[in-house]
Amino acid sequence: MTTTAPYEIETSEGDDGTPHPVEKLWTPGEDAAESGFVVHRDLYVTGIDDAAEDHLYPVAFLVLGHQRWADIIEAAAAYMARIHGWRNLHLYPGDDPSVLIPLIPRAVHTHGVFLRHPHPDHGCGCEWDDTWRMVWAPDTEPGAVPVTALRHPAALVAAAGIPNPDDGAPASWAA
Repeated sequence: MTTTAPYEIETSEGDDGTPHPVEKLWTPGEDAAESGFVVHRDLYVTGIDDAAEDHLYPVAFLVLGHQRWADIIEAAAAYMARIHGWRNLHLYPGDDPSVLIPLIPRAVHTHGVFLRHPHPDHGCGCEWDDTWRMVWAPDTEPGAVPVTALRHPAALVAAAGIPNPDDGAPASWAA
């Protein structure tokens, strides 16, 4: 899950009325594969959804680190093949091939802050345990991790909320 608004670490109220964090900053590394990332040629890639609406397929792809555009395209195709059994990046499974748009959006180098639930000191045993979310952030934000993002070609342009360098967002186009 991703959001574009400034983030706050979610809190919950304990039995004594004291607020405590329910998530923590997380820097994905080798444990990323255990958290929904697919490893493709040493790249960690995952599909991300629209922050406002759930979709059956990802609206964008996220690769850890600043990567080349060609590499994220290949990693995104590998993700779709492994997770959804679908190798075509131009359409979602079941889409009408007559509306094929044979263009792949440009990838963006940006940063994100990853927040993992639950906080290790305050477990809760809820449905959100062992999940994470990411918030787009400038590279100066504490805990910000470099990422490369690519909108799925079949997704609406605004669906992924990926920072756009042309609009002054803290991002740059991937080569």
